[in-house]
Amino acid sequence: MLQTIRTGRRTETGDRRFSIVIPSWNNLPYLRLCLDSLRKNSRHPHQIIVFVNEGSDGTLAWVAGQPDLDYIHATRNVGLCAALNASRRLIGTEYLCYANDDMYFLPGWDIPLWEEIQAIGHPGFMLSSTMIEAAGGDPCRVIADYGSDPASFREKDILADQKSLVRADWSGALWPPNVVHLDTWDLAGGLSLEFSPALYSDPDFARKLWLAGVRVFRGKGGSLVYHFGRRTTGRTKDKGRGRKTFLFKWGLSANTFCRHYLRLGQAAVETLPEPTAYSRLGQKLRQLREVFR
Repeated sequence: MLQTIRTGRRTETGDRRFSIVIPSWNNLPYLRLCLDSLRKNSRHPHQIIVFVNEGSDGTLAWVAGQPDLDYIHATRNVGLCAALNASRRLIGTEYLCYANDDMYFLPGWDIPLWEEIQAIGHPGFMLSSTMIEAAGGDPCRVIADYGSDPASFREKDILADQKSLVRADWSGALWPPNVVHLDTWDLAGGLSLEFSPALYSDPDFARKLWLAGVRVFRGKGGSLVYHFGRRTTGRTKDKGRGRKTFLFKWGLSANTFCRHYLRLGQAAVETLPEPTAYSRLGQKLRQLREVFR
């Protein structure tokens, strides 16, 4: 894998807040919209790192021509986990922010995150923006349809509606865009490659943070991004492997961890308490079902 990766760093870190890492796999129209929104709608300066998987659709040439971007290129698709871990070498700030390339960042998205970091005052946290999606069952999302792709995206409408889309802060931050302190990222060892290319690596990383003592997992309702939804992960063929890997690695399902530990989608609290009661026998039965499935 290492032989397939080359690095290009062109920018000086300076007084920047986050290092935003965006893996992209032949998704140029979405990536361009994503980067355009970061450039014009961020209120603080940030380092932006694009990990180009393959780039055969013109992504590599386009990214290489953008002097305000750092980038890493893999000649084949190495997956999200390896992409984020490999990007660690380019990070020049204290905070790693992971984002998907099919996201549009609304104006001031970074202000609530930065203010929350200052208020927390220690590195033991994981913060997330709030995703706006056309559909979904996750209680931490805002459901609103502003288009299914860059061509149909109604930018003027979502900007006009932004204030009405803000929601209360919520518990259980683990989805991108998320921000962690670099010391916390290193303590957890980054993303676990057994979840490559991507699915269930998010709750696995949060589980590692929990075991390291992190108890602040908070989503900011005023930090908004529009998510077109699974434009990359939808192309991967997981067939339940990630779900099974999490279950057998941790002895509980990802759903149980999110519900009883992170309290996903519930009202935000200053510090998460120890997990609510759940059936450990039920987790063992889940494992048995997976073995014989």
